[in-house]
Amino acid sequence: MANKIAVEKAKSSKIEDVDFDNLSFGSVYSDHMLVCDYKDGEWKSPKVVPYQPITLDPSAKIFHYGQSIFEGMKAYKDENGKVWLFRPLENFKRLNKSAQRLAIPEIPESYFMDGLNTLIQLESDWIPQNPGSSLYIRPFVFASGNGFHASPADEYKFIIACAPSGAYFSGKVKVLIEETYSRAANGGVGYAKAGGNYAGQFYPTQLAAEKGYQQVIWTDDNTHEFIEEAGAMNVFVRINDTLMTAPTSDRILDGITRKSILDIAKDEGIETEVRKISVHELVEAAENGSLKEMFGAGTAAVVSPISGFGYHGKDYDLPDLEESYASLLKQRITDIQYNRAEDKFGWRHQVI
Repeated sequence: MANKIAVEKAKSSKIEDVDFDNLSFGSVYSDHMLVCDYKDGEWKSPKVVPYQPITLDPSAKIFHYGQSIFEGMKAYKDENGKVWLFRPLENFKRLNKSAQRLAIPEIPESYFMDGLNTLIQLESDWIPQNPGSSLYIRPFVFASGNGFHASPADEYKFIIACAPSGAYFSGKVKVLIEETYSRAANGGVGYAKAGGNYAGQFYPTQLAAEKGYQQVIWTDDNTHEFIEEAGAMNVFVRINDTLMTAPTSDRILDGITRKSILDIAKDEGIETEVRKISVHELVEAAENGSLKEMFGAGTAAVVSPISGFGYHGKDYDLPDLEESYASLLKQRITDIQYNRAEDKFGWRHQVI
């Protein structure tokens, strides 16, 4: 490692109290976390410390002006006990892209990567080996500096915390195409992983749940004519044998799973298109039978199949395919992540 990260080990471990056969997503936390403070115009040396609460002044700017960004990653353990990350430099780049948009000082690459490696090496026993399980990793940065005046903070905290998680099986979900609310707008922060983006999704999703849907398909902010994302995930649509997804923009997150799916689809000989997809086109394809699949793509579930969608008070069901693109692409990605297959793309990063 380029930088030696200081480590303060926990006096005792909580691992013996964890039921690794019954892990819910992101609700149990490992023994240690990485912490790094920004003060006096620079990031100080990062260190690994026991997992613990954070004390903040009531005037800390995170509470008032929402300078908060995060990433979602996973560590995987293969059958030989080796530990892997999946495209971690992409998470690093996106974290700093988010930081720039929210006027947060960018994190040095060595702090992110060396800190991540040190933390995961220390927490390797926390990586479950049950099928589909992993160690979920949450890097995040927030404004810790004080002040009620509306301006960027002068102090920040960068933290990486971990949560062992079981297989993420959401099942097929029924979604509602949103016609009133918007997730993001041109010139806004939709492309950043900012906490406020997710807070703004909760209410429309709650309204959709009251109508019997599990998630929302977001449409463009101007006309609501084009689909953009599925809940907190990128969305893919298969019409006949062509796999399509919306182009990234100010409004759409540049998902790492999204990019990986496009590359693997091309490698599989699947025709792909990155273009605007209209709600009208989607409804027409559902009515004439050419709409074969829809699914969300993201770190937590990798691929989340969609069973049907609602629009203008009418529901449209999707066929239940034996050999779907969703299952094929998920298998290809997870085989790379768990070191079960060749990584021809160079995406795996070995930690141990």
